[in-house]
Amino acid sequence: MESKGLYIHIPFCVQKCKYCDFTSYVADGNEKDKYLDSLEKELKMYKLNQEEISTIFIGGGTPTILNKTQLKRLFKMIEDNVDLKKLEEYSIEANPGTLSIEKLKIMKDAGVNRLSIGLQAVQDKHLLFMGRIHNLKQFEESFYNAREVGFDNINIDVIFAFDTQSLEDWKETIDYVAEIKPEHISAYSLIIEEGTDFFEMYEKGELKDIDEEKYLDMYRYTVEKLKKYGFYQYEISNFCNVGYECKHNIKYWNCDEYFGVGVGASGYINNERYTNVKTLNDYSKATNSNVFPIESKEVLDFKEHFNEKIMLGLRMNSGINLSLIDKINNQELEKCIIKSIENYQKKGYIEKCKDNTIKLTQSGREISNSIIVDLML
Repeated sequence: MESKGLYIHIPFCVQKCKYCDFTSYVADGNEKDKYLDSLEKELKMYKLNQEEISTIFIGGGTPTILNKTQLKRLFKMIEDNVDLKKLEEYSIEANPGTLSIEKLKIMKDAGVNRLSIGLQAVQDKHLLFMGRIHNLKQFEESFYNAREVGFDNINIDVIFAFDTQSLEDWKETIDYVAEIKPEHISAYSLIIEEGTDFFEMYEKGELKDIDEEKYLDMYRYTVEKLKKYGFYQYEISNFCNVGYECKHNIKYWNCDEYFGVGVGASGYINNERYTNVKTLNDYSKATNSNVFPIESKEVLDFKEHFNEKIMLGLRMNSGINLSLIDKINNQELEKCIIKSIENYQKKGYIEKCKDNTIKLTQSGREISNSIIVDLML
């Protein structure tokens, strides 16, 4: 039996960040308790004790917005419904401002072995601009408390390439993060998603795209700086000490199977992608009727599966195996893709490895989006 991942969504926030397009709500304590009732019912429906789960990722929203009693309840329901014996990685997202030392101890006692803390920037003015509820001092308190409790696998999320952020601002952020020595750093460039506050600002002309040159300066600085500090880049936006790759995210990028539970969560099982309903009311109604709260299902055909492998696989340092291209049932199309790969190889954007894989070079990563689109069916 192949091991699977489990994603658990906690959709509550103190306030919604201006860049966030995930399913999230501002809610009171009573709504959170009701949500945990529904979540427990959904977990039971999947009979996960009969599955081999090797990674769990609790995301949001803000999972650490739950109070101590609710957190204990969440971990107890996971323990009751999932066989944790073969679990390799147990991650939870945490936000400064909602992360007390008592909550950290509860997580540690429950077996959580990986913490992902959202810093985003070191300048308080930028944190305020993004709608974050914390300042740098609160982040530092959270980070060092986590170390004190015994967390030795910590990721820090940071964001770059928004128009009010200068190159010097970003250098200050990435220098700071490198110097406090987490085991993992996720450095994401801002994407302005429809439905967010930033999108509304963008539509009104209050927020602009940054120019390509500034983006490349920021990206190159990130790669060079983190390399000097011993981080290796195993995915376009992810850097870590050797052995501290995020195993759960690698399941996503490898198109491995995972369950998704919670409002708005997605899963991928038996070549079928499913997405849960996005409102708390619909989620509660379904689980109270002992019905899976699924809004949509999609069986991936070869084209969709191929495109996902290209899109996700080429983001990783391990790349993709060329046997994937051999499976294309169209000789003209196959020739066309092979020719494109050879052209990118000549230009130094793609490297062919001995194990019949191809991967992007560092210069290829800088134009990854256009290469990926070009190689998709």
